[in-house]
Amino acid sequence: MTRSLAAPVSAGWELEREAMAGGAGLIAGIDEAGRGAWAGPVAAACVVLPFGAELPGLTDSKCLTPAQRKELAVQIEACAVAIGFGLASRAEIDLLNILRATHLAMRRSFDMVHALAPDVFVLIDGLPVPSFPAPCRSIVRGDSLSASIAAASILAKVRRDLLMVDLQRRHTRFAFGRHKGYGTALHQRELLQFGPCSEHRRSYRPVAEAAAAAEYRLHAG
Repeated sequence: MTRSLAAPVSAGWELEREAMAGGAGLIAGIDEAGRGAWAGPVAAACVVLPFGAELPGLTDSKCLTPAQRKELAVQIEACAVAIGFGLASRAEIDLLNILRATHLAMRRSFDMVHALAPDVFVLIDGLPVPSFPAPCRSIVRGDSLSASIAAASILAKVRRDLLMVDLQRRHTRFAFGRHKGYGTALHQRELLQFGPCSEHRRSYRPVAEAAAAAEYRLHAG
């Protein structure tokens, strides 16, 4: 008999509760989307939710279907106290490296929220962000533990997916709307056939190798 997969456990409020016990008032969650992709920007979202907001099914965006993410994104945007988005471009990723570019996108998302909530305490998914401009706590796998971070992960993913759909309209040889710039078999075939476009991250080895192969074919004639 085939075992059915258990539904993902909803992220809770324990980390927010701990922050409030330490004196925090408003609490924001920050997460990113697109860090592992070969093309396009890396996106981050910063979200302040009312403590204890009821959002059934709220969890790490990677555990949800696109339809579930879109539905939850609507609910999150309807109840959030403040929301900020930040991007780091393909050029910034290649210049800075993906880790620093991700931190840049996170800071940009926070800057939008900070203008509305200057005394916010921030829960950040992943490892510590150096010189973050506010009191914060970094939590590995925080998107599955904190409701605030889970909300940020969903909004970042939905926003970036829409950006990748738009990129497909400008770079019609690549199915960015389908693979969102990640290293799928389809994306690999496209890279080998056409070589990279201006939105591909040249500092990533598969892209660099495809660019070298395209250059070789060009000069081999």
